[in-house]
Amino acid sequence: MDYKEFIKNKVKTFKQSGFEPKNLNSNLFDFQKHIVKKACNAGKYAIFADCGLGKTLMQLEWASQVYNHTKKPVLILAPLAVSAQTINEGVKFGIKVSKYDGVSPIQITNYEQIENIDLSFFDSIVLDESSILKNFTGKLKNKIIDSFENYSYKLACTATPAPNDLNEIGNHAEFLNVMDSADMRMRWFVRDEGMNNYRLKGHADSDFYGWISTWSTVLRTPSDIGFNSKGYELPALNILEKTIETKARSNGKLFNDNAVNATNFNQELRLTKIERMSEVAEIVNNSKENFIIWIKQNEEADYLKKLIPEAVEVRGSDKQEIKEQRLLDFANNKTRVLITKTKIAQFGMNFQNCNNQIFASLDFSFESLYQAVRRSYRFGQENEVNIYIITTDTMTNVINTIHNKQNMFNEMMSKITKYVNNADYKLKMDYEMRIFETDRVKLVNADCVDFSKTIESESIDLSVFSPPFSTLFTYSDNIHDMGNCESDDEFFAQNEYLLKELYRIMKNSRLVCIHSKDLARYKNSSGYTGLYDFTGLYHKAMESAGFKYHSKITIWTDPVLEMQRTKTQRLLYKQVTKDSTYSGVGLPEYVTIFRKWEGEESEWNPVTNKNKSNFDLDTWQKWASPVWFDIKRTDVLNNYKAAKDPKDEKHIAPLQLEVIKRLVAMWSNPDELVYTPFAGIGSELFESLKLGRRAIGSELKPEYFDTAVNNIKSVLESEKQKVLF
Repeated sequence: MDYKEFIKNKVKTFKQSGFEPKNLNSNLFDFQKHIVKKACNAGKYAIFADCGLGKTLMQLEWASQVYNHTKKPVLILAPLAVSAQTINEGVKFGIKVSKYDGVSPIQITNYEQIENIDLSFFDSIVLDESSILKNFTGKLKNKIIDSFENYSYKLACTATPAPNDLNEIGNHAEFLNVMDSADMRMRWFVRDEGMNNYRLKGHADSDFYGWISTWSTVLRTPSDIGFNSKGYELPALNILEKTIETKARSNGKLFNDNAVNATNFNQELRLTKIERMSEVAEIVNNSKENFIIWIKQNEEADYLKKLIPEAVEVRGSDKQEIKEQRLLDFANNKTRVLITKTKIAQFGMNFQNCNNQIFASLDFSFESLYQAVRRSYRFGQENEVNIYIITTDTMTNVINTIHNKQNMFNEMMSKITKYVNNADYKLKMDYEMRIFETDRVKLVNADCVDFSKTIESESIDLSVFSPPFSTLFTYSDNIHDMGNCESDDEFFAQNEYLLKELYRIMKNSRLVCIHSKDLARYKNSSGYTGLYDFTGLYHKAMESAGFKYHSKITIWTDPVLEMQRTKTQRLLYKQVTKDSTYSGVGLPEYVTIFRKWEGEESEWNPVTNKNKSNFDLDTWQKWASPVWFDIKRTDVLNNYKAAKDPKDEKHIAPLQLEVIKRLVAMWSNPDELVYTPFAGIGSELFESLKLGRRAIGSELKPEYFDTAVNNIKSVLESEKQKVLF
């Protein structure tokens, strides 16, 4: 395909594979009809709707429409005890739902029963409370995704995505055959230094959320998608935090530690059990209202049942039918006090009959807290909801972490509302070409491939550049940006268009110098921990374009500084004694040099370096070393920060000036033309002009272009002053 077509194909959209629904259930509100219609049209869809917005009715109507369209049964997977509530909801709305029997049009069962189901009987699936996948082990999660890989119709329903783990969206995208979760992380996410979690790249907001909007609806209230929210007002939510002061322990310290971690968290719960459970019992026993008590340890439940005799516990070791019956009994007001863990009952259940919850044991998971609260605090709740959070002075960092995640959640939801439900979400498809030109230099604000096509054949004497490191960094919100690629394969596919033109415009026998480094790979995104040979793959791409391998320079980097900056497991000293097979060495940078080798050598264009005073023997012996040990990482144009947008990642491809100086001085003659397709803030142009060469280049990002122009003007002005004096 031609380059314009390739760029258009980079935009990731979701291909609809559904049908037009008929005679939608009259019990649906207008906003629910809108969502069900979109889900049917799509065929494979996700509904991220807050609790109480009618996900159950919407998924039942979707299942009914799919059955009427295909005449094949539809399977619904739901959390424990939710099946019975869903069947009852179906009766209320005139949609018959049966427990799994292998016959009925719409059948429902628990996630835990997936091993006992004949999945070949179905071609359509609904995942109710689909974020429950996060609580499953990787093996079971993968089984769910793999089991329904080839189903024709799929629906995933849950509340809003996890606030502190946004790439969990990848599970849904993969389940719906939209995009592999690893590809999603590679395209839009970056790994935070020293951390195992991922965050959105700086310029990825609109593209990522816009992509989500092509295969899902996200809403907290009907007004988020343009409908009237009357009747969807939540009651007051009262967060009542109680911090218990603990007695000093005989550990030689005047005060107890006020922070816990994953290692000593459970131990601290045991040490503070009596104080916390006594506080819980006092609250419950002084009231006649219903209460849910969320715990973390079985021994906490044992102690509470002694203090609150009427309390009923749902424990993980209970039989499935006992768990289900006790949860339903509480929902139907047959019991007043329920004791359980969030991992058992935080998803799916509707406990609007209860407006009091107590978190007797709070951990670091905001999602568990959020989902548990939403069992009571949901649209349709008529009373104020009281959430009691019991902590101790030894666990202040836990509550602080929850507060921080609450802020992250609010920020994330504002972005989702802004982008997912806004039609103007896509990456920029075009750009305004601008040109800065003198008799010695030309810089164009444009796509490097588009600009390279305008350059005269065999006109470039030397090319020096640092290409985007595949998908590692996102420099702009333009689809032409090579950093905006879904995968390494897509990056190299786009790069191939550039290298084809680069080979055409290079003079015969002349050199191209590529700055690169190998890239880290992490288990969460790539399935393994190790390195990605980006330098080697770019080498192959250059040879595929026709260039011949000339030589390679290794630029030494300090492993201590790399360890301090990245906190990578590979360089941590403690890893050597823990398991040294994970230990490695620091990552150097490279400059790989390639030659355009065509025709007779007698027709080549030599670089003579006749001025021995500028290039003496000592200099040559130093530069001829295959490893350059004396390159300072800070030797870059000092105004690069002025070009950075707040959304830019830390990297700005800062190829050091001394490296550029050596390459230009060694492999070009004065007044020859040096080319860079990725000018950035103009480092290669700047240094080439200083050395008396002419320069030409392109830069897509307007902010970088403007800064590069200023850098070029500064060196041109300094040259004028030298002539005057």
